[in-house]
Formats: sequence, C-alpha cells, structure tokens
Amino acid sequence: MRYRQLGNSGLKVSVLGLGTNAFGGRADKATSIRVLHHAVDAGITFIDTANIYTNTKSEEIIGEAFEGRRTDVILATKVGMKTGDGPNDSGSSRHHIMEQVEASLRRLRTDYIDLYQIHAFDPATPLEETLHALDHLVTSGKVRYIGASNYAAWQLMKSLSISERYGLAKFVSVQPGYSLVDRGIERELVPFCLDQNIGIIPYFPLAGGILTGKYAGGNKPQGSLWDLNPNFEKRMDPARMEVGERVVQITSDLGTTATALSLAWLMHQPAVSTVISGATRESQIDANAQAVHLALSTETLDLLDELTEQFIYAPGFGSTGRRKK
Repeated sequence: MRYRQLGNSGLKVSVLGLGTNAFGGRADKATSIRVLHHAVDAGITFIDTANIYTNTKSEEIIGEAFEGRRTDVILATKVGMKTGDGPNDSGSSRHHIMEQVEASLRRLRTDYIDLYQIHAFDPATPLEETLHALDHLVTSGKVRYIGASNYAAWQLMKSLSISERYGLAKFVSVQPGYSLVDRGIERELVPFCLDQNIGIIPYFPLAGGILTGKYAGGNKPQGSLWDLNPNFEKRMDPARMEVGERVVQITSDLGTTATALSLAWLMHQPAVSTVISGATRESQIDANAQAVHLALSTETLDLLDELTEQFIYAPGFGSTGRRKK
C-alpha cells in the first residue's frame, strides 16, 4: 500500500480508501465486517462512511468491526443530510452538527472522528456558524480534521477565507464525484485544490460499475447497482457505456483490469489524496488494490485523457438532467 498526505494536513491516508455505503444494505453485517478486516489487512487505512448510510447501519457496523482496533484506521464520516422529519433534522447548523456528531461517535464506538465532513453545502446556514461549530469539535478533541463534500470551488474558497479571518480550523479535503466519465471538477475545483493544497477524495470512481466492464454488451449482473436500483439506468448513457467498453479494450494491451486502470488513473491525477471505492466482498478489495502499484505511462494517460475529454464539460455522473442551453 502507498500513503499520501491528506491535503495540507499532517495526516497520512492510504491512497486507496474503502467506501461503506453498502454496509448493512447490499452487504449484511457479517460480510461487511469481513470486508473491513480484509481491507485493513491489505493496508487500507481510510474508511469512509456517513451518518445516513443504510439508515445508520454502516456506522454501527464499522464501530463493531474496529472495537479494540481503533488505531488501525482513519475514520471519516459526514453530517448534513436529512436524518428525520423535524425542521432541524438536516443541514449544517450548529444544532444539527452537535447533535449528529454525538450520535456518530456512539455508533462508531469511539471518542474521536479523524475526518468529519459536511456532506453538502447548506445555503440556509451561514458558513460562519458551520465553521465555528466544527472548530469547537476540533478544539474539544472530538474531531481531528474537517472536510467538505459536494462543495463548489467558490464555496470552499469562502469557507477558507472565513476560517482564516476568525482563526478557525480549515477544511483540509473535499469529496466530489470524479472518474474517467465524470471529469467536471477539472474545470474549477481541481485548480483550486492545487492552489490551496486541499486533498481531493473522489467518490463514484468506477461510475457505479461502468468502468469495471461488467455492463459490457448491456449485461446486467445480479446484485449490481443497475440490477437493484432502477434510477441508476438514467446514468447509463451511451457515451459513458462506450468508454467503459473502450477501457476494457485498453487493458488487454496493459495486462491489467478495467477496475485497476480506472482507479490508477485517478491516483495519477493532481491533488488526489485517496480514492474511495466500495466493496461488498473481499475479492473486490483485492481487485481494487491492484491499482495501487499500477504505473501508467504518459502514452496511456494521454490516451485516456483524449478518450474522456468530453466528460470535462458534460453534466456530472450524479446528474440526470440536461444542461440548459
């Protein structure tokens, strides 16, 4: 395994992380715990979750899996999405953050969170309020570092400016959707993160399986996202499907897999600290780990860049709407 600094922090994280939004859902508790332990045995230290994943089961399973082994991992979780029907059961207010951090700590069976991330920008709460609340968690020792998720470059810049002005803890990372078929962050967010030394943590690095080659020829494997989530089909546009098949073709000349190539491409991109990829069985951990030491030549990187350049300007992978003209 290789390790990198998380942005401008002193924290080192495995270049391959583990996403856990399927734990307690598509993967039952026993399977999830086996996957978590196998990941750590493979050198993966960065474990990413959120308070809402599988209705809190993901955090609960992670807490059980690492009870007595807390120092083996870097635990990252998130706050901000809807957790109930009340008027204050979502967002980035001091009220919601303080309530939810305690719940996450209980479920994770720990007294600190390594990276606490705001799940999405909250236009209804002043950033000053959010950042003061997060700074309190850092100074109290309940949180080590703070990050953002799904923030635009201007939202991050405004956050850093406020933290600088008031002497508050600063975001050290941002978590956006990013893959060979979802490159929109290269327009503004990547240059910003390079300038401010903010670590990028891509999610959906395999575009829900499109970049693994498993959907080639319209195949719909049982248990896949396409099989289980009818809404996922909206993201299976012909251009992305074609890239998935082309990636498979390229790997035949490189002696690797589409999964490894797609993850390795992200690991070669500037400002990327760790790439979080989900797994519902141990064999997927082994398949993902092949990317860690896969060195890509300039020729291969140029080929992939040319093949997917259109996705710098296309609507994001998570978007199902059309860009307005």
